[in-house]
Amino acid sequence: MTFQRLLFFLLISIFSFGSIKLCAQQQDTVKHTLADSLPKSFVDRMQQFAKKSSEESRSDFDADKATISQIKIFDEIKRVLQKAKIYLRKNLDTTGTKTELKEIEADFKIAGDGVFVNRGTAQTFRNLTATSKILFELENKASKRKAALDASQTALNNFRYQLDSLSSIPSLFKFPKDSVSLMRYLKKIVVIAYEVKPIDSALKEANGNIQTLINQVNLTVFRLQSSLEEIESYQKAMAENAYRRDFGNIWAREGYYRPFNEILSHSMVKGLLTLSFYVENNQGRMVILLLLIITCFIYLRSLKNIYVERALLSPGFENQLVLKYPLLSALLIIISLFQFMFISPPFILNVMLWSVSCICVSFIFKQYISKYWMRIWLLMVLFFFFAAFGNLVLQASRIERWLMLGGSLIGCIAGGLALILGPKNELRERWITYSIGLMVGLEMAATVANLFGRYNLAKALFISGFLNVVIAILFLWTVRLINEGLSLAFNVYSSPNRKLFYLNYEKVGSRAPVLFYVLLVIGWVILFGRNFPAFAYLSRPLIEFFSEDRTIGNYTFSINNLVLFFGIMAIAVIISKIVSFFASDWHLDKSHGDKSKKQGIGSWLLLVRISILSLGLFLAVGAAGIPMDRFTIVLSALGVGIGFGLQTLVNNLVSGLIIAFEKPVNVGDIVDVDGQGGTMKSIGFRSSIIATWDGADVVMPNGDLLNSHLINWSLGGNRKRISIVIGVAYHTDLEKCRQLLKDVLESEERILKSPAPVIQYEQFGNSAIDLKIYFWTKHIAEALPTRSDLIIAINKVFKANNIEIPFAQQDIHLHYPEEDKNDNG
Repeated sequence: MTFQRLLFFLLISIFSFGSIKLCAQQQDTVKHTLADSLPKSFVDRMQQFAKKSSEESRSDFDADKATISQIKIFDEIKRVLQKAKIYLRKNLDTTGTKTELKEIEADFKIAGDGVFVNRGTAQTFRNLTATSKILFELENKASKRKAALDASQTALNNFRYQLDSLSSIPSLFKFPKDSVSLMRYLKKIVVIAYEVKPIDSALKEANGNIQTLINQVNLTVFRLQSSLEEIESYQKAMAENAYRRDFGNIWAREGYYRPFNEILSHSMVKGLLTLSFYVENNQGRMVILLLLIITCFIYLRSLKNIYVERALLSPGFENQLVLKYPLLSALLIIISLFQFMFISPPFILNVMLWSVSCICVSFIFKQYISKYWMRIWLLMVLFFFFAAFGNLVLQASRIERWLMLGGSLIGCIAGGLALILGPKNELRERWITYSIGLMVGLEMAATVANLFGRYNLAKALFISGFLNVVIAILFLWTVRLINEGLSLAFNVYSSPNRKLFYLNYEKVGSRAPVLFYVLLVIGWVILFGRNFPAFAYLSRPLIEFFSEDRTIGNYTFSINNLVLFFGIMAIAVIISKIVSFFASDWHLDKSHGDKSKKQGIGSWLLLVRISILSLGLFLAVGAAGIPMDRFTIVLSALGVGIGFGLQTLVNNLVSGLIIAFEKPVNVGDIVDVDGQGGTMKSIGFRSSIIATWDGADVVMPNGDLLNSHLINWSLGGNRKRISIVIGVAYHTDLEKCRQLLKDVLESEERILKSPAPVIQYEQFGNSAIDLKIYFWTKHIAEALPTRSDLIIAINKVFKANNIEIPFAQQDIHLHYPEEDKNDNG
């Protein structure tokens, strides 16, 4: 519109300006004055018109811009409202929070029984420990719920902030000048306001409810933290005054009484509560424990099958108990070793693990140790279960003190008689006598402490005395079974590859290495010390030293993180090498005579190892909390190194990856590289190993392997074509000879029927008619023996049928010219 009006006004102005100029030429002075004044008036009118048009255009532009902005604002408000509706409907679990707070309160009452209420005369170490574990888990639950509530409140506030900020944008308040457009715009505002109002009210209400819950959770967290601090003060005082009197003498009058059945019920509920919390938080470790037991059992079972197939089992499984009881051995070995992976477990979980181990050892002992020491072992297990049951009782009572006194005295007597009267020459492990002697001393000390009111000290000594015997026997037999398993594996895996995973089986004998016993003693000390209050405070500086944060530059780390990183990487490397070791050992396949059978995992071995190491690296980085940007520096350094002198190494590494993916050769393939024949023994990251027919192992870099003229016989099915050249006499019946050779070839089972053997007569030789036999053997390893046997068979058939194989001969004719002349004369 503006451009059309401007064009119309310009045409009229130009026409008027032309008429005035024509009149000016006809008149002299007046015309000149009029001609000077008219153009000036035209310029003013043009400037006014341009100014007016510019204002109108700017007004239209602002109106259009405001309209576009209003549309975007309305759309954004609708999106925010939609997100707020979804969030209010799905993400707010106020009911669940209230329910969890009630559960935390109920669990707090259970945990506080015997510590904050019904205290009794004195606190007990086990009760304080169980209570602190429960309160710690409750605090974690409350803290997580608090964090979730804080996040919800932040999200609600963000929704309200977005709505308020969108509603205050100036573009919303630029109303159209047209009345019709204004009415339409006002209707849009009314609709938006109608939609915003209930959501805004819901956001306010939800925010208020969440704030109320946050206040409740804060009070709960504060209460739990205060309770934990109080328990910590009790534990510290107990550790610093380990020898103080907790109660009066055992014959003195009770100062506080609580029914024993009520104490048992309270102890059972609290113990199961600690167990449920710990299992819930350590489900991953439980799964790993189960998988390790299954893996160990499968391996021991397969090892037993090998011994059965080879008839290597000794009568009565002498020194082969790990094969007689593969499941029980797997349970004992894995549980004894893996229990240290459970950080600060509840005592009831330890009792369950030790009970399973005791049952396993009892069955393994059966018919293996003498009846006397078997009875001693069962008696020790019975004492241990009695002491463990007593240790699960969390609050002191006079009945328990008398039971402890009786158990200590009986234990002292039984242990002393076992040491004095027992035939020590029948013991498989002499160290057991030391643990029994220690038990007698501990039980005597427990008796004295119990008599004179040192209840916590007496209880710690009471459980530790019997526990040390059971743990010592379990550990000794765990080490024995591990060493036995290694010794038995030596008979199967007699030539492990040093490059893959090497164990010097020749050093594994009937007695385990000293390192195993050192680790056994360390584990025994840890399990033994957990029963004493001072152990936690003595070990705390060491734990803090490992967990303390340290800073180098901008990087913060702790020794725990570094140990975790290198530990995970070491485990990944060991697993990778173990996989390589078992996948690359050919003893089992050769024993069955199936040389054509491929190594199942061998062909994918390099990829499996790369996957294991890569997974281990990512797990180690994630567990240690190492920033990923640090790897940029490492990669840059590697790039510089590659540029300056690592080309060959990188070439071999990349060639290894190419071999892994393209698979021109697999582990177990029969190959020929530059005239050097053999079998692929392993494919590594940098180099591969070829076991030659002469018995040597050729280590060949992967780059050279790819660049060489590699012949892979296995790609063609491991078959090979062989030829035999024979010469027969000229008077031989050739058709009969052909038929005899066909019969010999058909009777040989190592020759392929398709393609069929070929018999061809080649040429008339100097002394024989030459023929050549072509045939395919089923396996390249049978080529030379088959040809040798065929030569013997053909020679035998030819002799039976009077077919002559002539050897090279020449007729020599002597000519004497002088003698010929004399004869003629």
